[in-house]
Amino acid sequence: MKNKNANKRKILSIHFKHKQTKYILILLFILLVLAIAFLIINLNKKQENIEVNKPAEVKVEKKEEKLPPQKIYSSLLGMELKNKEELQKPVLGVMIENSVPARPQSGLKDAEVVFEAVAEGGITRFLALYQHNTSNLIGPVRSLRSYYLDWVGSYNASIAHVGGSYDALIRARDGHHRDMDQFFNDGTFWRSRDRYAPHNVYTTTSNLHQLAKKYNWNSSNFQGFSHRNDNKKIQKDAKQVNITISGYLYNSSYNYNQECNCYLRNQAGSPHLDREKGQISPKVLIAMKINNGRASDGYHTNYQTIGSGEAIVFQEGKAMAVEWHKDSENSPLYFKKDGKNFEFISGQKWIVAIGNYDGNMSWQ
Repeated sequence: MKNKNANKRKILSIHFKHKQTKYILILLFILLVLAIAFLIINLNKKQENIEVNKPAEVKVEKKEEKLPPQKIYSSLLGMELKNKEELQKPVLGVMIENSVPARPQSGLKDAEVVFEAVAEGGITRFLALYQHNTSNLIGPVRSLRSYYLDWVGSYNASIAHVGGSYDALIRARDGHHRDMDQFFNDGTFWRSRDRYAPHNVYTTTSNLHQLAKKYNWNSSNFQGFSHRNDNKKIQKDAKQVNITISGYLYNSSYNYNQECNCYLRNQAGSPHLDREKGQISPKVLIAMKINNGRASDGYHTNYQTIGSGEAIVFQEGKAMAVEWHKDSENSPLYFKKDGKNFEFISGQKWIVAIGNYDGNMSWQ
């Protein structure tokens, strides 16, 4: 009986232990599930924190590349200017004599553009243009001819002169021109004592600018020349140029000089000198073929400056055929090649009007 009860207690004890183990396992499982759930929740929170605390995207602004300031060049000479306002500085035109008693002249080497044409009797005369260059002495200043007003009109320039032909003065005094006649502006000009009249009237760019300011001619609006950089390697076929414009005393020749990339001007078989600054040496020589004849007075020469015609440009030792175009008195004077504006090198331009009936040129 005792053994039977003992076995029964033993069985109950084992059953209790199994049941206890089962509960422990269930509890452990529940704890494990809770632990896993806890970890998952914490991981989600950390992920949320990471998203919340993620630094804001930094936008890097692309800096615009600053282009170097565009260079500005003068329309006559092709020199670099400080600002656009200087493009409209007033242009001064001066009639300069070329008869033998007037030589050597002053101020021609300072001019930015020079027009040369016959005035009368085969004697040539110069129209010198100044915008940014200055000259402390210009002359001898002489009388005006009508066709020079057409060239002056291309550059919205004033014109300094001592009287002129009848038709020239009628036009110059019509109120539509910037007329600087010495007869009405004596303080701007003076007569030197080292030469006799009428070959002794002189002025300066400073005097002329003051006179322009007095008349409120404070700017010149015009379209000048197109320019390019020098190209000394260009093939040269015009190292010497000969121009027949009238007779021996007024015919000219030009010798190309590699060192200055310019043409040294000769006249009447000798170097053509500026009295103060030496031999005249334009960078560009332009020979314009123009119809010419007698003016209305039957004595002075006249040129058909409005229209178009052939021209030869000599620069850098090379000759290039172009066309000149001018539609009206105040319209630009264009030089075109293949329908496009011809590009000149920077420097003084010397423009010779060669009459179709009595002028000629050659080069080699």
